[in-house]
Parts: sequence; structure tokens; C-alpha cells
Amino acid sequence: MGEHLLAAAETAWVSERACALGFDACGVAPAEEFPELSKYSEWIERGYAGEMKYLEDSRRSDPRNPMPGVRSLIVCALNYNVDRPYSTQVDFSTNDDGVPRGWISRYAWGDDYHEVLWEKLNLLVAEMRAHFPEPFELHAYADTGPIHERAAAKYAGLGWLAKNTLLINQSLGSWFFLGVILTSLPLTPTLGTGDAPPPDRCGTCRRCLDACPTQAIVEPYLLDATRCISYLTIELRGAIPTDLREAMGPHVFGCDICQDVCPWNRTAPTTQIQEFQPRAFRSETESLFLPDLIKIAKLSPEQFRETFRGSPIKRTKWQGLVRNACIALGNTRIAPGSASYREAMDALIGLSQCDDAVISESARWALSRIQANGD
Repeated sequence: MGEHLLAAAETAWVSERACALGFDACGVAPAEEFPELSKYSEWIERGYAGEMKYLEDSRRSDPRNPMPGVRSLIVCALNYNVDRPYSTQVDFSTNDDGVPRGWISRYAWGDDYHEVLWEKLNLLVAEMRAHFPEPFELHAYADTGPIHERAAAKYAGLGWLAKNTLLINQSLGSWFFLGVILTSLPLTPTLGTGDAPPPDRCGTCRRCLDACPTQAIVEPYLLDATRCISYLTIELRGAIPTDLREAMGPHVFGCDICQDVCPWNRTAPTTQIQEFQPRAFRSETESLFLPDLIKIAKLSPEQFRETFRGSPIKRTKWQGLVRNACIALGNTRIAPGSASYREAMDALIGLSQCDDAVISESARWALSRIQANGD
């Protein structure tokens, strides 16, 4: 194939096939070091990655590192926004049924998105193998490789990097997953020579910064992950810092607030993909949308494994989810004397005697909070 680029029609064919397979957008970026990555090592050195050691992989500094001979990055976006209220539209303090309810991040209501992405990427890979006659290499990543997907997506023309550090697409908002295919095919980039990436349309808006309960967005376009509720509830092992517990509110897995308040998500389209619809949780009438916190707190390790098999929530492990449920219960106002109050107290008293030191301490903290709120 030489050093020339394949015709732009081939890039258009890849994008068309990706969308035919169920992706909501697709673009091609050249395999080169993106300007945003020049500050990546500084971000790591500041300690903003916390315990996420995988982010220290040196290959992340340049998309040419993970695969020798890579020429192009095919970036695919998959909408996961289902038709349910945003967390900012829910009043957790006045539940009609008196049951204390928590928040699970929107992307984790259904099946493991890695598997859904992986299946669609592999279908696209198979079609590429059949379409292009020349020998070529490729490697697909379903949010699993040492690639800065959002930067690649920006230079594939899919959106801009917002003040909350997420990628926003003018039509889709920010409720989508990104999958990347690295290939040795010299595809013509979606953005032509001299074309700039989509403009930053955040303007003077700072709603995401102002709404973040833990002030994790320390300045526009800069996130301290160690303060982010998603990090605290998913990636952090051990005890949650006491000064951040109250700000966590009802969150037990992830956080959507910076996306919920974003004006670009006001009219974001929803998906019909069944795998992303909220799973049932412990009964036919309960789901992972606004789950019962007491039921989460009372999960045994065996029930956790059974309930969250094939779910993104398994990442936080049993200890992490029960720990989070304790903190969330401590942040709720349950009417003293109610059935939920007694059940929550019984669950927390039991967990306060747990052999796991992190869970027992979190339960004691929650007990002290609930008792203080009830006085």
C-alpha cells in the first residue's frame, strides 16, 4: 500500500459499516501524538490518578506505542443513555415508599458495556477483513487498552473535550462509550488536512464544576480523580476519606452529576439497546435504577457475585459496594420508628461487627450519622 493514504471513500465505508452495526458515530484519527497528551505525565505526577496504577502505563503517552506499525485509529461511539430521570431530577430525601434508595451510575444499570462494545467492534473487524484485500494488522480495544480514547475521538471529529474532561458530541451529548480499533491501514482521517477538531462549545458555562459535590474538577478541563465520587466508589480500595463521605450522598457506584447538569445532555437521545436497560435487583419489582440501599448493604459475598455477574458493578467488589451502601445510608434521612429505620439500623449493627475492618468502620460511621439525624 506504500505511504499513500487510502481514498476517503474507504474511511466513509468504515464509518457507514460501524453505524450499520449499531454504533452511533464513527471517525478516523491519524496515529500521532495528540497535543492533550503532553500534560498527561504531569497529571500522573500530581497524584490525580490515585490508586489507578494502570493509568501510569507509558504507552498511553502516544497512540503509536501499543501496536507497531499503527497508522490509523478508528473510534466508535455507542450511546448508553436509557429513558430514566437524571440523578439531579430525583429527590432522595422524600421517597414515597420510605425506602432509602441509592444511585448507580447510568452506564452500569445494564450488562457489562465492555462485552457489548467488544462484540460490535469484532463485527466491524470481520467486515474490514473481508473488505480490504491487502494484508494489514489491527487491534481492537473496548475501553481496555493503553489508549486515551477521548483524545483520539476528538481528532476523529467526534466531539470536544469538555470542562468536566469528558467528550461531548453536539448531537449525542456525552452519554456514550468509546471503542477504538488500531490498524496499520493508512486510512484518510475524517478531518481533512488543515481541518480543526470540533470547536469547544462549553463557552462560559461552569455548571459541571459548580455541581460537583466533592470539587473534583479542580479547574476547567482538570480532574483530580482522587476526589471524584466515581473513583471513591469504584477504584478506591480501603476506607473512603471521612471529609468526602457526606458529599457522596446516595451514590453507591459511580456518579453522573457533571453529565446530568450539562446543557448538552438536556435533549440527549436515548438508546434501545436491551443490554443497557436497568437490570432487576433482588426482586421482579426492583431494578438497579434507584436500588434499595438496605438490600445492597445486606448482600452476602455469594449474593454479590450472583447478582452482578456480567455487570460493570463487579469491579468494585463486594467489600466496596457494601462499604458504599453504608456511607450512603449514613447520608440518608430515615424516619425514626419506621420499618426502614429499624431494618437499616439492624443491617448496620450487623455490619459494624463484620470481620472486614473497612466495612465495620463504615457501618459505625453510618450508625452515628443516622442516630444523630434522628435526635
